[in-house]
Amino acid sequence: MQGHRFADAMFAAGAGRAGRGRGPEAPPPVERAEVAGWFAGRLPDGWFTGPVDLVVDRDEITVVGSLAEPEAGDGDAAAARAGRISRFRAETREQRMAIADAAQERYGRSVAWGAACGDLREIFTNLSVPVMTRLRQPERLVLDTLVDAGVARSRSEALLWAVRMVGRHADDWLRELREAMATVEEVRARGPQPG
Repeated sequence: MQGHRFADAMFAAGAGRAGRGRGPEAPPPVERAEVAGWFAGRLPDGWFTGPVDLVVDRDEITVVGSLAEPEAGDGDAAAARAGRISRFRAETREQRMAIADAAQERYGRSVAWGAACGDLREIFTNLSVPVMTRLRQPERLVLDTLVDAGVARSRSEALLWAVRMVGRHADDWLRELREAMATVEEVRARGPQPG
């Protein structure tokens, strides 16, 4: 199953310098494996065909499970997949919300749900979180060029465009970076503890 995992290892294990970039109201770091285990135990057995695709960051936990392919017969396969996802969303809404409430209380993060069926993947609802940054003039000029060229309507939209572009073209490098950061966290956890 494909999906961006910018945050899986990067933030879930509290990577980076202690507290860097985190406000006092930010939830504490969580171990992705612990979250995955909790959802594996909490999700009903018949919902998905295998383990869920789980993405964890500082603000949100996204849970996407694969659904069994429907028999489309003479019908359109893509429409059948969309119908399967739509049915799953409607039939499981109450249970998903109860699980999300429990997870939010446990982990201090919102939960977004999604489903995949064949090559169709749909995220039902997830957060759009503002991110503050300070940019010097050369970086602002990049954003302004994107706005002036009509690629984006605002600096904010231009920044989003740039982040998505980096995500599409730097997946391998970002994956290596996340793996290296996870290794650093493992070594750090085995070291002496303050106290």
